[in-house]
Amino acid sequence: MTPEAHVAALVARARTAQAAIDDCTQQQADDLALACAWAIMEPARNRALAELAVRDTGLGNVADKITKNHRKTLGLMRDLQGAKTVGVIGGDAARGVVEIARPVGVVAAITPSTNPGATPANKIINAVKCRNAIIVAPSPKGQSTAALLLEFVHAEFAKIGAPPDLVQVLPAPVTKEATFELMRQADLVVATGSQANVRAAYACGTPAFGVGAGNVAAIVDAGADTARAAALIARSKTFDNATSCSSENSVIIVDAVYEAMLAALAQAGGVLVTAEEKPRLQAVMWPAGKLAPAVTAQSAAKIAALAGLRRADYATGRFLLVEETGAGPACLFSGEKLSPVLTVYRARDFDDARERVRAIYAFQGAGHSVSYHGADDAHILDLGLHLPVARVIVNQAHAIATGGSFDNGLPFSLSMGCGTWGRNNFSDNMTYRHYLNITRIARPIPEVVPDLAGIFGDYHRRHGV
Repeated sequence: MTPEAHVAALVARARTAQAAIDDCTQQQADDLALACAWAIMEPARNRALAELAVRDTGLGNVADKITKNHRKTLGLMRDLQGAKTVGVIGGDAARGVVEIARPVGVVAAITPSTNPGATPANKIINAVKCRNAIIVAPSPKGQSTAALLLEFVHAEFAKIGAPPDLVQVLPAPVTKEATFELMRQADLVVATGSQANVRAAYACGTPAFGVGAGNVAAIVDAGADTARAAALIARSKTFDNATSCSSENSVIIVDAVYEAMLAALAQAGGVLVTAEEKPRLQAVMWPAGKLAPAVTAQSAAKIAALAGLRRADYATGRFLLVEETGAGPACLFSGEKLSPVLTVYRARDFDDARERVRAIYAFQGAGHSVSYHGADDAHILDLGLHLPVARVIVNQAHAIATGGSFDNGLPFSLSMGCGTWGRNNFSDNMTYRHYLNITRIARPIPEVVPDLAGIFGDYHRRHGV
């Protein structure tokens, strides 16, 4: 069977299942989401998924994947609690407008090997909450985890009498041809992962949401609590061996606190690579100018060993520190590393730090987010006004905060839009609203026609007719 025919059979089953729930109640839609959430959150299942993910992808670590599966799903369910996705969901009586939620149909979910459990679960829950069917196209390495998640979802569906074909996964072996066919035949594509997959999603002819590249930079400003900043950065940088696109890749420290911050990073488990050792680390991380799979999402100790770095502190360090001055293709450490390796820059002051971030993002990471550690509200606002970023994360562990956290107001998500800066068509954290069509009923209201003076009067007074 050709990839086109095979995918067409999956999509046909998905359409039949979606039609069966098109008229379901809000409670039934909520139960679908709850079933899919419990499929990954039930502790024994969560552990099984985390262990399989690490075994088959070789990325990250089991304990942090268990935390991620639980925390991200629990946060999503908090956000979805009480959210209306069936029938009338809003409107404006004064404007005579009523809004009605409608499903988009069949969703193609492109998911990465870095988060083979949490990311599919997030997309599945959002999709079924909005009465859609969804077919997951995992990375080849993540297919086994997605397939096990599917088993758990179907077990929960059996309890509530939901059609199992609402949620499907491309079977192994997952190929580029099958993934592209799925994107082409679905009604909506939500793509998370490599930029190649995101570009393919945008080019497939189906409406698509795709995310931009991560390469987060953190600024440590004068007046920062360096011990706290270092602890937060270390927590974020080492979580799941830096599989997240939201992990810090560079830290730009203003001169006033540079030495104190380096000492705090060392206290938090950072090991500074010497100038003599730096070329050896670069050679093992980018053997042919591209980031090597051998170092992706591995421990700092393993990466150091691969590079032949033999000091005793490399065996016990949590993350590696590499000093850098430039940014761009000639300075590979200025890019995304997907590993517990953190590039360190020294800046004269805040303005210099901001411009160093701008230079880094001109190379990689524009649109995603920037991290700030300090207490200057004017500087925080300055970053939001002037840097090409969709999020400014203040005094938080970036990898945990940017996709939503219980102590900030961002929605929980594993897919962060990066706006036009990152070649995306949205700059939000992806939520259930992205999985809905909305029909609007417009009734007549009393006519209100403004006069020309009301619109142009002030302009003409200031600039002439």
